[in-house]
Amino acid sequence: MEKPAAPKDPTALTRRQMLGLTTSVLAAAGAAAAALGVGVPSARAIPHPGAKHVPLENFVHDLEAGEGWVGAGGSAKESTVAELPIARSIAGVSMRLQPGGLRELHWHAIAAEWAYIIKGNVRTTVIAPNGQAEQDDFGPGDVWYFPKGHGHALQGLGPGEAHFILGFDDGNFSEFGTFSITDWLARTPRHVLERNLRLPAAAFAAFPKSESYIVQGQVPPAAPAALRNPQIETAQVAHKYRLDAAPATEFEGGDLRVVSQKEFPISTTLTGARMNLKPGSLREMHWHPNADEWQFYLSGQARVTIFGAHGRVLTHEVGPGQVAFIPQGFGHFVEQIGPETTQVLILFNSPAYEEISLSSWLGANPAAMLADNLGVSEETVRALPSRYRGIIGS
Repeated sequence: MEKPAAPKDPTALTRRQMLGLTTSVLAAAGAAAAALGVGVPSARAIPHPGAKHVPLENFVHDLEAGEGWVGAGGSAKESTVAELPIARSIAGVSMRLQPGGLRELHWHAIAAEWAYIIKGNVRTTVIAPNGQAEQDDFGPGDVWYFPKGHGHALQGLGPGEAHFILGFDDGNFSEFGTFSITDWLARTPRHVLERNLRLPAAAFAAFPKSESYIVQGQVPPAAPAALRNPQIETAQVAHKYRLDAAPATEFEGGDLRVVSQKEFPISTTLTGARMNLKPGSLREMHWHPNADEWQFYLSGQARVTIFGAHGRVLTHEVGPGQVAFIPQGFGHFVEQIGPETTQVLILFNSPAYEEISLSSWLGANPAAMLADNLGVSEETVRALPSRYRGIIGS
């Protein structure tokens, strides 16, 4: 049997009456607050123009001014989050090898390695997880890329010192914490080495007792020597790209070469670039939607400015041997200063290159809307650039 409905409370308010009462109360509260000069909080708080925000971090580090590691066969200096905390996605190393100087067999557990040869010549060997191996010779303007975990070694060919910049896709990476063959062997029991390497235990007395890192070896022959295993398969994916020999995009104020995964298929985590800025030029205002930007200044002088929203802007002057780091999405521009061309090596922590310039953005909007946004006349808007400018001349 259906339960009879309870009798209605004559003092209860209907939902419509409740809404009406709430509106009346809020209106009365607003009127009272206005009369007293007191603000009523809105549903969406709007920050005051003078609100405080965390200051922008320092984004410049003098890599070549560091102490680093020095030995008979070569030297190395690094820039990691320890030296430049803002650079959490990319670390860099400046390495030099004497003729015959050997950066011993090693691998990197947490980062891929990208390199650009500034001067001299280097021979590399690398082995991939599929067992394929490759030897390559590199000269000025050449790039290599070794995926994370691939075993490799580097050796100076001469004549003269080889100098190159290494980039890694993890800011926490330290060149002095890699996985080196001598370090591993020195810390492995001799009975294990005896079984693994088919040598008597006594033979290991002559092996290094700690990590060698860079050793002075013999200058390699002009033609690469044969690999110990004649049946090993040659790598099917090239580890070498000739960046300086690639076509450049020419601008009024300089030129830009970019090597992404599109041009260099093995480079799956980093894109590289080489930029030349003529005296007095300006790398136009722009940002990169998909990547942080790590810059190493090869020569010349520049003034770099970054925009971090909330009214935050920071400017630094940079020169040879220094690193600048621009976080993903931050607006920035580079002003060339000084009498000589400024040369910049650049890394992005993405396999694809993406950029949006201020000029392109302005061209992608109606004139009337820009006039309203900027508070200027449409005549003024018509004078604004509407296409990508890249590097603007002096």
